Amino acid sequence: MEHITIPRHALVVVCDGAKALLFRNEGDAELVNLKAVEHFAEFEAPAHDLGTDRPGRVYQSHGSARSAVETTDFHEAGEVEFLAMVAADLGKLVASEKPKGLFVVAPPKALGILRQHFGDVVRAALTAEIAKDLAHLPTNEIERHLTGKSTL
Repeated sequence: MEHITIPRHALVVVCDGAKALLFRNEGDAELVNLKAVEHFAEFEAPAHDLGTDRPGRVYQSHGSARSAVETTDFHEAGEVEFLAMVAADLGKLVASEKPKGLFVVAPPKALGILRQHFGDVVRAALTAEIAKDLAHLPTNEIERHLTGKSTL
């Protein structure tokens, strides 16, 4: 990963489909010191509690053929809803704080969903998007990944 310069008081969002961490850089561009501002987490119910009915059936208009309809992926729908909520809250925060930069770190799939829900205020403040899954790491590891000092 290339070196990224994160200015002082810039916002850094690290998320995936079920967890989002919002940090502010209290250090400087050379010595990044991320301090937690907000934490979002989605409660994910077990799959057997989300959809227990059999898949629907489609009957052809001509003949006796029929086929099953693909079942809804409730976990994916929950991820989309969660990321839309994160994007909306991020928009409010960026509008009120006017940070010196905004860095979004998320897996490629989550990053694509977030992009669809970013408002004009977030797009204007966006400095960089990093397609990595770092939400499961502790803060010091996230700092190392963002500054290019990671050994992984």
